[in-house]
Amino acid sequence: EGCQRPPWDTRLQLVPDKENYEKDEEVKLSCHEGFQSSFTKIKCQSEFQYDHYETPVYKEFWIGRNSSSLWVPIQSSVQCFEVLQVDLETFEISSTSIKLNWTCRFPDACQGMRAVCRLAAHSSPPCEAEEVNGEQMLHGQEGTLTCSPLQPFTEYSVTIDLPSNTTLFSWLFLTEEAVPGQPQELWLDPDRGSLRWNSLPSCNGEIIGYQLSITARNAGDSSVLETERLRLNGSVTEHRLPEHGPGSSYAVMIRGLTAAGAGPALMREFHTSSSDTPRPQDISCRGVRDIAPSQGTAVLPLRPLARPAEAAGEHQLIVAATHNGSVIESICSGQPQLLNDSVYLAAKLNLTGPTDFVLGDGSRGQGRHNAALRPGCDYTALLRLVRLSPQAEKFTCVCYSFSV
Repeated sequence: EGCQRPPWDTRLQLVPDKENYEKDEEVKLSCHEGFQSSFTKIKCQSEFQYDHYETPVYKEFWIGRNSSSLWVPIQSSVQCFEVLQVDLETFEISSTSIKLNWTCRFPDACQGMRAVCRLAAHSSPPCEAEEVNGEQMLHGQEGTLTCSPLQPFTEYSVTIDLPSNTTLFSWLFLTEEAVPGQPQELWLDPDRGSLRWNSLPSCNGEIIGYQLSITARNAGDSSVLETERLRLNGSVTEHRLPEHGPGSSYAVMIRGLTAAGAGPALMREFHTSSSDTPRPQDISCRGVRDIAPSQGTAVLPLRPLARPAEAAGEHQLIVAATHNGSVIESICSGQPQLLNDSVYLAAKLNLTGPTDFVLGDGSRGQGRHNAALRPGCDYTALLRLVRLSPQAEKFTCVCYSFSV
């Protein structure tokens, strides 16, 4: 009477380790570190049973001692299971934290579990990362482990150990990217006539590009604004300024880009005069003719904004009930938010030569309304030309300022 070695999980370790076992002989089961079987002790059993032909047949089987110390028949194959299960599909990784859900399959085997979050490698300037104070005890049968605060675009190791120095879980994580820091240097190279800046380090994420915005004002006519917004490659650290005459001023904004978006902007103002001291230059708009408060109209002497060498595009005439220079600049170089009476699109024009345009005659069509002007109100009219390319947006505006 006895049993042959059970054909179970090959990772199971049996003590004593034999090919045949006697009846009622206790056998200890164990697994490699971090794994455990549902039974730690088994015993061989045997009995005679009768088959379909009423013939006595010898049958061998195994019983195991469960968590309640009761011996029960083993109904299926015994396997080695991971003591700790971590759901890889529910990892929550942000730029500042790592969260993972864990479950202990054998609560008695998880006493004293300790989780540790650490930098996976030493950091170096300029991207020095501080070590995280990431040691914590885990209690119960399940829970959520959170490592924070962490730094973006940085590799961390997460381990869960038992007091016996048995590692139940170990994984390397890369935190998500965040927007880059602010550029620190931006200067004008007078010999090359170009803007230059230092490349941003990839501390918060891979630098995939730069957003550059240049608003130029001509000293001879401050009613004209030219704004160019560009998307430059991350390896570019220089851009030639648009050509304007002596005394022109340039308001420049630059910000870095990662996959997470644009970072904070650095703003500088430059002048092409001999003086190095920035001189603020307020916008000074052109005047209009024939203001008629009773009719709500005024005449704008419009001229095409495209240079002869450039293809002329559609000119927009945008009206704003304000004389605020900063508001006018933002309308010129952005996507204006049309607000009925306060900011509205009065006309779209294909200008090929000088034209006297009657503002406020009440004409409508295709999303535009040349509304009548209201007596007692201040107005600024912007003639705007927008030129778009895959890597750049260029806005040219002339402003006309008046009161009714």
